[in-house]
Amino acid sequence: MQHVEVPVPSAKKNELLLKLEAASINPVDWKVQKGMLRPFLPRKLPFIPVTDVAGVVADVGPGINGFQAGDQVVAMLNSFNGGGLAEYAVASENLTVKRPPEVSAAEGAGLPIAAGTALQALRTIGAKFDGTGKPMNVLVTAASGGVGLYAVQLAKRAGLHVTATCGARNVELVKSLGADEVLDYRTPEGATLQSPSGKKYDGVVHCTVGTSWSTFEPVLAATGKVIDITPNLTAILKSALHSVTFARKRLVPLLLSPNKADLEFLVGLLKDGKLETLIDSRFPLSEVSKAWEKSIEGHATGKIIVEMGD
Repeated sequence: MQHVEVPVPSAKKNELLLKLEAASINPVDWKVQKGMLRPFLPRKLPFIPVTDVAGVVADVGPGINGFQAGDQVVAMLNSFNGGGLAEYAVASENLTVKRPPEVSAAEGAGLPIAAGTALQALRTIGAKFDGTGKPMNVLVTAASGGVGLYAVQLAKRAGLHVTATCGARNVELVKSLGADEVLDYRTPEGATLQSPSGKKYDGVVHCTVGTSWSTFEPVLAATGKVIDITPNLTAILKSALHSVTFARKRLVPLLLSPNKADLEFLVGLLKDGKLETLIDSRFPLSEVSKAWEKSIEGHATGKIIVEMGD
């Protein structure tokens, strides 16, 4: 990864030019760099990575009516183009939302992929956020990571009973966010994923790797679903088998479907103090390599934020 000078991009139709204040790194970002998403990403090199950003509108392209220069915003940039680790980036209007003063740039930048994935995983399980949902038991694995910390909070916001797994050092943190039961994944009890109260799970938000279906199957309710947010080929094949055999217990791969409505909902929860972005660490853009390495190491508690400064 190199720091280079490039021209400031320009906003085309239905696009906004943003002066960035903060960006958050997600595992998908360095997976692109390592070539793990070829032939889909990156489309061309050199490539400016990262999609989850917050900043101020510097200019608007033709066709923009809802934004003007000076608006504070949160955005998810186009995955094919990236652009988040820079002073300026171009965002699509349909994945940009206004950021109220109660929400900092760093807090907002943490949302798009991580909180969006947690939200869509819980909805796939059947969670509702309007008070009409039925009681359910859910398990969140790797609950102290970027997606997991949002998933625990959102599950409680939906009125669900939450069991979570994490390392011993983060047990109290995850409890403080609302988890009803927390398992240290390194213990024998944590390895089996069994609820301490004996509950079967209606759904699992699976935020890590290396857990087999044979581990999940005994702890699921009769129609339980495991939502795998980092599915590999084995998971995809297992899911296909469950579909064609009309299995009652199912593995469901999830790929985020970004949309403006979800991002507005999440920003609103932050504004109202009903959701929190937990920040593991902050780095200036000049030290982005350190942030990148920290994400690759895989033990961050919450979000890794890069701040652009003035």
